[in-house]
Amino acid sequence: MNSIILFILGVVFVAIGVAASIALHEVGHLVPAKLFKVRVTKYMIGFGPTLWSRRKGETEYGFKAIPLGGFVAMIGMYPPNKDDGGVRPSSTGMFQTLATEARSMAHEEVGPGDENRVFYKLPVWKKITIMLGGPAMNLLIGVILTAVLLIGFGIATPTTTIADVSKCQVAAGETVDPDSTDCKLTPAAAAGLKPNDVIKTFDGKAVTSWDELTGWIRASAGREVNLTVERDGATVAATVTPVLSARPVIGSDGRPEKDADGKNKYQEVGFLGVGSQTKLVPQPASSVLPMAGDNIAQVAGVILNLPARVAGVAQAAFSSEPRDPNGPISVVGVGRVAGEVAAMEEIPLQSRTGALIGLLAGLNFALAVFNLIPLLPLDGGHVAGALYEGVRRRVAKLFGKPDPGAFDIAKLLPATYVVAALLMAMGALLIYADIVKPVNLFG
Repeated sequence: MNSIILFILGVVFVAIGVAASIALHEVGHLVPAKLFKVRVTKYMIGFGPTLWSRRKGETEYGFKAIPLGGFVAMIGMYPPNKDDGGVRPSSTGMFQTLATEARSMAHEEVGPGDENRVFYKLPVWKKITIMLGGPAMNLLIGVILTAVLLIGFGIATPTTTIADVSKCQVAAGETVDPDSTDCKLTPAAAAGLKPNDVIKTFDGKAVTSWDELTGWIRASAGREVNLTVERDGATVAATVTPVLSARPVIGSDGRPEKDADGKNKYQEVGFLGVGSQTKLVPQPASSVLPMAGDNIAQVAGVILNLPARVAGVAQAAFSSEPRDPNGPISVVGVGRVAGEVAAMEEIPLQSRTGALIGLLAGLNFALAVFNLIPLLPLDGGHVAGALYEGVRRRVAKLFGKPDPGAFDIAKLLPATYVVAALLMAMGALLIYADIVKPVNLFG
């Protein structure tokens, strides 16, 4: 029962974190819009029917029934007809009619005294500032949470204390019964090394870090080496001969490297048969931005290959193939991971809390990068429209032509609806996959 409660607490923790991240994302749009005197009519968290709202000044603040995002409504998002100030005409057709209705609604919201408070009249740089405010807020949240994780909690760092000793030498992909005659003792087991032993010297050299020791072991295959350990306050000497064994190639991110087929890479190196205990070690402030940059790069890599990644999720969801642990997941998947982390009672509470904070940091980096995709209805689509407007005006000025005015982004509504439909379909697929074939991050 305790594990169930912990699981629920983990889900609640990340749900509150996601809601706060969405709310602050919209604050990132709201604040610059108000600073630039644009009339903001609504600040809403969620979509669909309104559950609760309250008007303060000229803005209605509230929550809606579907907690999958939020929005800030500003008047005059689409420019009117240049000739008479009315709604721009459109030709017939479903999408064209929808575009006309969108312009009409934007035009009707403009009241007396609002003529210079409409969004479309803003300079290009102000439009971009408003639209980048949301992703910038998520980046800021991600960096702050990364700082809390690294400086306040620290990262799990291997120590020179032995956590476990493998009994049998096992080739990659094989299993051996430890009690059978097929079990050939590992060098560590044969030398009598035990969990909680602290390795002090190796081949006459003082051991100061696990990474250093690992390098020495890997380079000592087939060679007899003396080592000493501290056991229950006493120094114990032993002799080991690391065996040549195929071990996974570990990348700079601490994870096994993959080949072109997605399988782990292996290399023949010296093997002793011991694992390291870890402890949380606080990191300096200088490590925050590099780690944040690494997280952003990883998210960008996933998004750049999003169609292939989503196709992989679909294939796994409707077949016996496993999910890619580095692939995209939905909010349902994030909640499930959070619950599983929180319920792992064998891991210290401090480590679990740090992992949940790291999860929220990664989620905010994902929200920031994803919203920068230059497609409507994402923030990046509005930024692209503003940039196009700025380029068009500069070109017109360069060639002595009249100012073409604000770019009517409503012309892109047909593409917006297509992108929105694809995003909803992707979200539904990821939620389904996270229910029937969840990502297995813990082996």
